[in-house]
Amino acid sequence: MTAPSTYGLSTQARNLQWLLTDLVEEVPGVNSVAVVSSDGLLLLSSDPGGAAAGNLARTKGPRGASADLATIVSGLGSLTTGAAELMDGGAVKQTMVAMEYGSVFVMAISDGSLLGVHATPDCDMSVVAYHMALFVGRAGHVLTPEVRSELRQSMEKTT
Repeated sequence: MTAPSTYGLSTQARNLQWLLTDLVEEVPGVNSVAVVSSDGLLLLSSDPGGAAAGNLARTKGPRGASADLATIVSGLGSLTTGAAELMDGGAVKQTMVAMEYGSVFVMAISDGSLLGVHATPDCDMSVVAYHMALFVGRAGHVLTPEVRSELRQSMEKTT
């Protein structure tokens, strides 16, 4: 994976990028990861400049696979939140879509942001979910409005 540039970023933003990189590199079966703000904007990605090294992800869209994953994560987040409201189910904690050739996981972060993971079909779903929960637990208190703004600006510079 090609790590995003951390030059000029705050310690909190660098730590979030490090946590994201660690999630992709240390969890077997994870292809790509994206953090999306509550308004659907991409904040962090495992491949901000396009497809990650060694990843077979498509490179369509303004930022390649990261833009596609961010769009999917945002859409699934909206859909499941609406479904939970209709069913009086409370807040959505996690969504998982298992497909023939992969899986997509979406987990809520405390500030309304979402963590999305695209994984291989043979990944251990419980391991992926566990590591996502660790990320959410570590990132939730760090994603302040200032850090979100900084991350958005950083992602805009990679296009």
